[in-house]
Amino acid sequence: MLRAITVEEAKINRLRREIETADAIIIGAGAGLSTSAGFTYSGSRFHQYFADFEDKYGFHDMYSGGFYPYKTPEEHWAYWSRYIEINRYRNADIPVYENLYELVKDKDYFVITTNVDHCFQKAGFDKTRLFYTQGDYGLFQCSVPCCQITYDNRDIIGRMVKEQKDMRIPSELLPICPVCGKPLTMNLRSDNKFVEDKGWHRAAKRYDDFIRRHKNLHILLLELGVGYNTPGIVKYPFWKITAQNAKAVYVCINNEEAFCPVEIEQQAICVNDDIGIVLEQL
Repeated sequence: MLRAITVEEAKINRLRREIETADAIIIGAGAGLSTSAGFTYSGSRFHQYFADFEDKYGFHDMYSGGFYPYKTPEEHWAYWSRYIEINRYRNADIPVYENLYELVKDKDYFVITTNVDHCFQKAGFDKTRLFYTQGDYGLFQCSVPCCQITYDNRDIIGRMVKEQKDMRIPSELLPICPVCGKPLTMNLRSDNKFVEDKGWHRAAKRYDDFIRRHKNLHILLLELGVGYNTPGIVKYPFWKITAQNAKAVYVCINNEEAFCPVEIEQQAICVNDDIGIVLEQL
């Protein structure tokens, strides 16, 4: 007797066909994608790297540690350097990004993401097809800011991690803006001081050009792990593009949060499951 195909299996089969036949694929990624890859910020992974900070300061997850009011910049950067080291310069434990790359590497693709952990490029994605809208853990900027320039931080972060003692870095390692002498800070969008450097604007233009070139083609909008913190960056624009193009297909893969408006549901595939599991099935 033939086994009946479940609803979820039918969705996976349809998604596989869409990936194969689409003229272009736009990937929109949020925090849920990195979570699926093992970049969790609480629980055992937090305790593995920050048990000493938890004991001293009393917070219980990495996000809270990032907002803790440390008394000195030496303590602040001891925490943040360790945070950046494990969440930017180390690879994820689960090859979710690598599996995604294998699916789309031979397609005409572009990636827009609110993630700042650089996992796409580490997995092999072409950096000219990536738009990191919210910044990069690997970049510093002036805290004022005095100019629209960012600075690679890999070497100094490595030294901060290596040379810190008792949850403090040496004062001579405190990052200072080479232009104005004010403290450097992370290039992360949290207020109106976020620096959009030349690289950011070039990536934004490439993304806009990609959208324009494929406006009326069979385009697959693949939304992965996007929540509602900043829906105006990926989710809402993807819905709008789908509604305006009868050939477009919107895909939302998000554990327990896959949803689309009724207006585009005939053009949509919503899968409520772990992204890594779905990619393995594909």
